[in-house]
Amino acid sequence: MVVLNRIYTRTGDDGTTALGSGERRPKYDLRVAAYGTVDETNAAIGVVRLHLADSPEVDAMLGRIQNDLFDLGADLAVPEREGKAERLRMLASQVERLEHDIDSLNDQLAPLTSFVLPGGTPASAYLHLARTICRRAERIMVELAARPDETVNAAGIQYMNRLSDFLFVASRFLNNKGAGDVLWVPGQNR
Repeated sequence: MVVLNRIYTRTGDDGTTALGSGERRPKYDLRVAAYGTVDETNAAIGVVRLHLADSPEVDAMLGRIQNDLFDLGADLAVPEREGKAERLRMLASQVERLEHDIDSLNDQLAPLTSFVLPGGTPASAYLHLARTICRRAERIMVELAARPDETVNAAGIQYMNRLSDFLFVASRFLNNKGAGDVLWVPGQNR
C-alpha cells in the first residue's frame, strides 16, 4: 500500500530524486527519464479515456494498461541488484494479455492500404500522441538497458513495444474500425 501524506518534501530541490531503492540520482538521469516518460505515456492515455464513453471495451483495456504502466514505473524505479529482494517487476503475462487485446481489436479491422496519419476521432488522435510518447519511452529504456552498469527488465521493454502496437490498432478501431482513418498520400503536395 502506498501512503502519501506530504506531497512536497523539498528533497529534490537540489536537482536530485530518490529511486525506489532509496538511491539518489540527478533528475536528468536516464533511468528517471525512462520512468518519467512511461508516466507521460500514462497521462496521454488518461486524456484518451475522456473520449471513450461509447467504447467501454477499449476503455477497460486502457484502464488495465494504465495500471500496468504504474507497475512498469515501479519496476524501473528500483534497479535490479544481486542480493537484493525483488520488487514489483513486469511479467511476460502482461505482455501476453496486451497481445491478446491487440489481436482482438485488429481482427475487426480492414487491412491497411497506406500509412495512417494521426487524426480522425479525438480519441484516435490522442491515441497516436500516446503512441509516439510510448515509442520515446521505449527508446529511452533500450538506451538505459544498453549501459553496462544498468539493468532493465526485458518484459518491460517488450511491454512498451507491444503497447505502441496496441495504441496504433486501437486508434484505427476507434476510427470506425479503420473506415475513418486518415491515410497518407505520398507526394500529395508536390
